[in-house]
Amino acid sequence: MQVNEALSPYIERVEREIQGRLQEVDRVIDHNQWKVIRAFQKHQVSDYHFASSTGYGYNDRGREVLDSVYADVFGAEAGLVRPHFASGTHTISTALFGVLRPGDQLLYISGTPYDTLHKVIGSHGDGTGSLRDWGIRYDEVDLREDGSPDWEEIRRKLTPETKVVGIQRSRGYDWRPSFTIAQIREMTDFVKQLRPDVIVFVDNCYGEFTETLEPTEAGADLMAGSLIKNPGGGIAPTGGYIVGKRQYVEQAAYRLTAPGIGGEVGAMLDTTRSIYQGLFLAPHFVGQAVKGSIFAACLYEQLGFETSPRWNEARTDLIQAIRFTGPDHLVAFVQGIQQAAAVDAYVVPEPSEMPGYEHAVIMAAGTFIQGGSLELSADAPIREPYIAYMQGGLTYSHAKLGAVKALEHLWQRGLLAL
Repeated sequence: MQVNEALSPYIERVEREIQGRLQEVDRVIDHNQWKVIRAFQKHQVSDYHFASSTGYGYNDRGREVLDSVYADVFGAEAGLVRPHFASGTHTISTALFGVLRPGDQLLYISGTPYDTLHKVIGSHGDGTGSLRDWGIRYDEVDLREDGSPDWEEIRRKLTPETKVVGIQRSRGYDWRPSFTIAQIREMTDFVKQLRPDVIVFVDNCYGEFTETLEPTEAGADLMAGSLIKNPGGGIAPTGGYIVGKRQYVEQAAYRLTAPGIGGEVGAMLDTTRSIYQGLFLAPHFVGQAVKGSIFAACLYEQLGFETSPRWNEARTDLIQAIRFTGPDHLVAFVQGIQQAAAVDAYVVPEPSEMPGYEHAVIMAAGTFIQGGSLELSADAPIREPYIAYMQGGLTYSHAKLGAVKALEHLWQRGLLAL
């Protein structure tokens, strides 16, 4: 690719330095690819499973097997995989509403959750049908300054009314490390020792296939994610998944459709093949995106930027956070990511208000699937500290191009000296 000559030495140095880390990612790709294939083989997936259904979708064998494949891949008892989930937030909301009842408490122990969940939780009497409107109380435990759980505060806030303990695996819009599987296991074990009957729920968005285990293989009872993020492999056109203990997945299914109907209906609307194929490809494409994040972190660190995680730190999701000194730098970075897109590269993103977000947000999203976060994208709320969140890249080459084009755009705007 043609880049500013002043950047070439940095790029060459980065490529040499990160080789060992890229090889580690390849080993994770292999493990997860084989795990997915084993699940397909166990359930004897065949081309007739890809046929679509109409109307009620009764006895859709492809849909039923897809649920089982997802359950096996994620080490869970049951799965619910549907194109009818409009987003990750919708999927998480369905899971929470499925298992919580009036008088229960939801306690998040990973700090304040992602912005779009704030409306799901709600404020008292907001009239939107939020959890609080239905008499479900909410509390949260702030993380310590180093991003670790506050064990004593968790112990204090875990009351007899606590029905669900929530954990957000990804950093969201925070400058904190995402949680590794080992940390999620530790959090789950701690909660279960205090209250074995509590449901541990994990928001797994951005985390699938970044490690060799998933939260439901580390003790979580219920988990949800989006198909236009990691597990859709950049191919699934929409949808979400819920996996976990059978009774909790069934309760979520009743919330998605209706009590007594649950997961027994739901026409797949010609999405079945793409969801299967996306899952098959997901371990590879997730690995490509993780490699791109490692490259970006190392490159920006060499130019003096603060990154999280750093290039040589453990990865447990796709997101690469980069801190800037002001809104102009932040906006220029995101606009540079857009310039590297194959789709809509001519578009210039600008900050704007978006449903579910509390501040103006700028998003670069030149994607084949609208909002597809496994594809190269970047977004940032326009607020202090000025942090951009880069994620995705179906190919390592594309992710590298995005990181470099963003630097070039900063330089062209007079915001970076090379």
